[in-house]
Amino acid sequence: MKQSTLIWTILMVAGGAYILYQASQGHGRVFVREVPVEAKSSVKESEQTYEWTKYQTVPAKDKNQKDVKFNLSRTIGLWVAAFCTLAIFSFLYGDNPVYKFTESIFVGVSAGYAMVVAFWSEIIPNLFGKLFPSKAKEIFFLDIDEKSMEPDLWYLVPLVMSVLLLLRLSPKGSWLARWPLAFFIGATAGIRLISYLEADFVGQIQNTILPFIVFGADGSWQVIESLKNSIIIVGVVSCMVYFFFSIEHQGFVKYVSRLGVWFLMVTFGASFAYTVMGRIALLSGRLEFLFQDWLGIGS
Repeated sequence: MKQSTLIWTILMVAGGAYILYQASQGHGRVFVREVPVEAKSSVKESEQTYEWTKYQTVPAKDKNQKDVKFNLSRTIGLWVAAFCTLAIFSFLYGDNPVYKFTESIFVGVSAGYAMVVAFWSEIIPNLFGKLFPSKAKEIFFLDIDEKSMEPDLWYLVPLVMSVLLLLRLSPKGSWLARWPLAFFIGATAGIRLISYLEADFVGQIQNTILPFIVFGADGSWQVIESLKNSIIIVGVVSCMVYFFFSIEHQGFVKYVSRLGVWFLMVTFGASFAYTVMGRIALLSGRLEFLFQDWLGIGS
């Protein structure tokens, strides 16, 4: 235990010294160049052209150019992002307060961001914009057609149900939240059932009804396409036989069900490998950020 602690301490000190060295060389700082951009906006059927400044990030090696300047806010953001990334990676050493602190920040920021997005993209246009269209267009500049300026009182129903959901926080009236919650769960389950039936169940049937032997436009036998269709049909049928428990798996049924197990294992393995490759892509993106954007290695 003492040896591992000593090794990690040496690595952290060496890493900190290397980070300070890279920072002294100009890395870890963000330099930008001002790029003027022209844009047009229409206000009450009259177009206006205005200019606004866009800051383009440039490599640290171009920091001595005349039109390049140091940007403090982006530099702080860069170091905060690097610190959060390293704090999450610190879980490899073991559960620690730095990891827990960063994890709490990530969860809190994600929840706050989702709440703000839902408020401005769902509540304002779909609830406030339907009940008070004139006020919503005047205050929030919503793109509402003049023909839809009449309030739609049917949206009082989701408003009341949303208020009842908030009663979940009340110790005495929390039972009232069960009614809208049950409605939302039932409606969501029904919508998802229809989508799954159309996308998975019916789609699987349509994609399984294939010819064993495929001929081309010139009448030639397409060996590869015929083999692909045969594998799909045999795989689907054998997997269905494996999950058919009304008869005992003996004889021919036993061998078909075992073939279905092989198809299932190949499918699960491919899905797991796809998930792992996705996580590796995320890891490589974080490492690229640390080494190139933060430390300037290889940039």
